Amino acid sequence: MDKKTTGIVAYITWIGWIVAFCAGDKEGAKFHLNQALVIFLAQIVASVIRVIPYVGGVVSTILSIFLFVCWIMGLIYACKEEEKEVPLLGQLKILK
Repeated sequence: MDKKTTGIVAYITWIGWIVAFCAGDKEGAKFHLNQALVIFLAQIVASVIRVIPYVGGVVSTILSIFLFVCWIMGLIYACKEEEKEVPLLGQLKILK
């Protein structure tokens, strides 16, 4: 897969991320692989927050909406082959 395809596939589910990581252009799409991974991990945190009584549901819902917007932004940036960071989470670097 080329850089653009790898970046797009990385945002589509965990399985897509794994396929992009294993079979794609890791060096060319490393930025989008990292952005997608950070968004996916934040979604797991949002799911865990949901179990907190009283405020967990509201906080988790707001966080989930924010993460959905970040996911859409990342997918659009990957389609345009731009390396723009998503708000707040984009500065986190997991893959080096």
